[in-house]
Amino acid sequence: MEAERPLDALNNARNKKVILELKNGKQLIGTLKAFDIHINTVLDGTEERENGEVKRKLGTAFVRGDTIVMISVA
Repeated sequence: MEAERPLDALNNARNKKVILELKNGKQLIGTLKAFDIHINTVLDGTEERENGEVKRKLGTAFVRGDTIVMISVA
């Protein structure tokens, strides 16, 4: 299914594992559960990674959209 708009691409990634790159250089990896028009996101099974290694397990996490630089399907 081809995405016509950015939010379509995000909707196609729902319930899939995604990588969020944050402005502070950290990565969050988890299953995308929800998002809104501000790209505020909710991830399940979230892990915080720094330099490729798991720093801590966060479980369910809410991430403010203005802290996200990139979202990629893992």
